[in-house]
Amino acid sequence: MSDAWEEDLSPIGTSHWGPERARHLLNRAGFGGPPDEVARLAAMPPEQAVAWFIDFKAIDDGHLPPFEHSGIYDPSLTPFPPTRPAATRLTEETGSSMGVDAKPAGPRRLQPVADRFFFWLRASMLETRRVANWWADRMVATNRPLQEKLALFWHGHFASSEEKVRDYRKMLGQVTLFQENAAGNFGTLLSAVARDPAMLVYLDAGQNLKGRPNENFGRELMELFTMGVGNYTEQDLREAARAFTGWRDNDLGFHIDDAQHDDSQKTVLGHTGPLGGQDVLDIILAQPATGNFIASKLYRFLVRDEVSPQFQRQLGDLLRSNNYEIAPFLRTVFLSRDFYSPSSVGTHIKGPVELIVSTYRGLGLKATPGMPDFNSVSTDLGQALLNPPTVAGWSQGRAWITPGSLLARGNFAREALLPDVITFTDPNLDPYPTQVRAFSARIRAGDDIATASKIADGVDGKEAQQQSAMSTGKQQSTTTTAKSQSGTATANLLSEHEEFNTHYASLKGWEEAVRRVKPTPRGAAQFSLTTIVLENGARSSGDVVDCLVARFLSVPLDPAARSAAVSFLDGELGTSDLGRAKTYMEEPLRLTAHLIMSAPEYQLA
Repeated sequence: MSDAWEEDLSPIGTSHWGPERARHLLNRAGFGGPPDEVARLAAMPPEQAVAWFIDFKAIDDGHLPPFEHSGIYDPSLTPFPPTRPAATRLTEETGSSMGVDAKPAGPRRLQPVADRFFFWLRASMLETRRVANWWADRMVATNRPLQEKLALFWHGHFASSEEKVRDYRKMLGQVTLFQENAAGNFGTLLSAVARDPAMLVYLDAGQNLKGRPNENFGRELMELFTMGVGNYTEQDLREAARAFTGWRDNDLGFHIDDAQHDDSQKTVLGHTGPLGGQDVLDIILAQPATGNFIASKLYRFLVRDEVSPQFQRQLGDLLRSNNYEIAPFLRTVFLSRDFYSPSSVGTHIKGPVELIVSTYRGLGLKATPGMPDFNSVSTDLGQALLNPPTVAGWSQGRAWITPGSLLARGNFAREALLPDVITFTDPNLDPYPTQVRAFSARIRAGDDIATASKIADGVDGKEAQQQSAMSTGKQQSTTTTAKSQSGTATANLLSEHEEFNTHYASLKGWEEAVRRVKPTPRGAAQFSLTTIVLENGARSSGDVVDCLVARFLSVPLDPAARSAAVSFLDGELGTSDLGRAKTYMEEPLRLTAHLIMSAPEYQLA
């Protein structure tokens, strides 16, 4: 192999194939794996090894269960009000909202509706965490790693967030869409995404009206999803937005509102006519810039960050020559000399989800453990599945690495190997934001709802109590406070004019959501490093370090770091002879593995 292989798309020969290149393919076309997977791929000709990844639809993945819904949704929640004020205002006008009626009399007449609103916000968020766990399980256990790797890519490319969509069902549908079209035709996927309910909500399709076009989708379509900046004009964006007027989600479906669709003449990228949304998509797909943009972005995700303008055009030509079919494009890339060139091997910085999943696959796990919590770890590392930071998705490459994120990555490795069973708390059972937590604490302490609400908003406690007393006509001395056996206070000092209390609604929404959403299993990862190293034939501490390095690193460990790891293990074992330490070596092995997985080399694939 030589540097001359860079940007050479001609295929490698069988004589150039072996375990190191099989490991590289496993890391990039999937999420890595244990040495036996590397050996299996290395025993195949390169064409067969690449085909195993790309032709994944022929591989049985029936052991992966579908997502198990908690049953929190019912049709009365659709359409869901855009805001809490909209929900209570609708109730004032009609008497009900989201299937809940206002109370005919008494205090806080609209409280049940406010509670219902916050229930769905919290429940959808918690269920979305379960969807993310389910997806992570699939990445860990799948027999089709490229399918899930590409679904992760498309999620970052066609980014939308549950925080705005506020419906886990739509987010689950979008993940499924990416999985089903992972290596299919980009044009087909683009059309499906343009009609996808999550995307329609996320980019404000409901506000894209005839005579008042909203440019959100048209702008992101050209700038982020297809052509990239500099390949269109502002006039193209405005005209494209008109073409998509009237495109709507119908709960989990799609329809065009003819009354809001502008069917007049438009000119987009030099094409004129009564263009509709699909016409615009077809025009965009015909632009050379689209092939260049998509091909190079796929390449950066799967191969390396740096792509010269000339090679970008070559990759774009390859994708267009295959009519935007992803599978043949990737087949050429994964077999190419360029893919195995020095600039491509061991130079990719793992994204957070990739790091987590590759760790578990390297340990031979078949599911994501509940300790540590997948969502908490991935969020701490900078990649919360189903909640990307913006419509641009996540930055890649060096953007993943900061001093803080390196520390967090090392902490994840320790938690995976040595779970903290003493201080671990289930984040799904302690989800309160700061104000709700403060409000709940005051209620438990015996304050009435009005006082607790003011304290949660930052009012001094004594002042809040005085305000509450005044709001009830200073009748505090004649009013009693009823408490349940659990010590939760019942409101007795409420203003007679308060229709609902937002803090109380948020608290009750959390409580009902946590009660109804299915729990996430919280077991620790089940594996034995003692078994792993002994089955690998290790007899000394040096053998152990080499075994762990081969399992967890894609590039050689620095010699000084290897020596330090061997010395550390010798000290923990009290010997370098595994035969004398095999009855007690699991903990030392895990500590040593943590050292190796905290090395800079572990961040690379």
